[in-house]
Amino acid sequence: MPDPDPILQKQAERTPEGHFVKGQSGNPAGRTPGCRNQASRIAEALLDGEAEALTRKAVTLALDGDALALRLCLDRVIAPRRDRPVQFALPPIAEIADVAKAMAAITAAVAEGAITPGEGPRWRRWSTPMSGRLRRAISTSA
Repeated sequence: MPDPDPILQKQAERTPEGHFVKGQSGNPAGRTPGCRNQASRIAEALLDGEAEALTRKAVTLALDGDALALRLCLDRVIAPRRDRPVQFALPPIAEIADVAKAMAAITAAVAEGAITPGEGPRWRRWSTPMSGRLRRAISTSA
């Protein structure tokens, strides 16, 4: 009889009360590579060979005005919009006083519609750490 795999035989350390030791995995071997969720395997087996017919049915329902089917089809065809390239003039930030100019440029870009109101705070969060770095650089060089 072959020796059992030592990785599978290793037991996780436990406290005298039977609890797992803090910082130790209860399953040191982990999930085996390539192992998939049972629900995913069952769903795949049920849909095997039916994907084309189901897709055709969803498209037909969407074309007949079913809003849910239309949304399903469009979500698959058009990827959800995450970020977009943005072009606007952001003044260079070389000293602390330039951060205020950058904030004003970001506010103006939102007001003009060059960037969306949701993108404005992201640009502000990007430029704010820059002022902290500049402040530290100035204080260490002085």
